[in-house]
Amino acid sequence: MKATQEKMEEYRDNGARLGWLINRKTRQVEIYRVGQEVEVLENLSSLSGEEVLPGFVLNLAAIW
Repeated sequence: MKATQEKMEEYRDNGARLGWLINRKTRQVEIYRVGQEVEVLENLSSLSGEEVLPGFVLNLAAIW
């Protein structure tokens, strides 16, 4: 997981505006946004594309 987290940080540092790292085992999602600390949320039912992907919603039911 550590290597993947480092890769997500690299993507963000290189301009990716939004990234999700989904951990099925712990049912956690790490949300990476430019200029912000990583936000860790648990047991979500869905993820929003926010202003980066307006109207996009990822249903997590199939993943959990």
